[in-house]
Amino acid sequence: MNKIFLNKIKCIDCLKGLGKIDSNSIDLIITSPPYNLGNDHHTGFKKHKPYEDNMKESDYQDFQLQVLNECFRVLKNNGSIFYNHKNRIKNGSQISPYEWLFKTNFLIKQELVWINRSQNFHKIRFYPWTERIYWLVKDRKTVLENNINHHDVFDWKEWRPVGIKGSHTRAFPEKMVEDILSCFPKSKIVLDPFVGSGTTMLVAKRMKKKFIGFENNKKYCNLARKRLYE
Repeated sequence: MNKIFLNKIKCIDCLKGLGKIDSNSIDLIITSPPYNLGNDHHTGFKKHKPYEDNMKESDYQDFQLQVLNECFRVLKNNGSIFYNHKNRIKNGSQISPYEWLFKTNFLIKQELVWINRSQNFHKIRFYPWTERIYWLVKDRKTVLENNINHHDVFDWKEWRPVGIKGSHTRAFPEKMVEDILSCFPKSKIVLDPFVGSGTTMLVAKRMKKKFIGFENNKKYCNLARKRLYE
């Protein structure tokens, strides 16, 4: 393990960062990449552009595939990754994360549904209110300890997003990370290759886990560091 990364958020491209981590050294990965929603993304009637998020779709999927396969390499054989993403509507049709997940080296252990009630109220379709958290593993014998005694659907009242007000509008809930970590009590090192506002790192630190985080946007990297150490 490259100890210079431990308990730090590094302002670095995730592929470069992952390339410096030893194989089979990470216990648990919890992450949510940019969704490639386009630069005119809106919540309700409010448009916002927190970061560049408009790659050519084929390039985006290739990028996700590269990152996930690097995550596979650094993960221990009994390790797990929880990958938060969603079904997106682009150019009039749905794009599912399964389009690239099936191409990775991972086995898909389970799919969790997060009812986050996203404010997309365009009346040309039924309102999309859910995101997904994919539990991916290297070994089909990998299990978790359901210490939270929960089913595979989580409501917005349980998992409320927590971001950096006025600075980062796309963030996942602290409770999501807390619940996942609670189900892997023996995990020691937690990785997030897409730190964003720093939620994974913040909760890992709070729960006495070692952590490694990468974020290529210097603004958000510094904001996440401030949030972590304030």
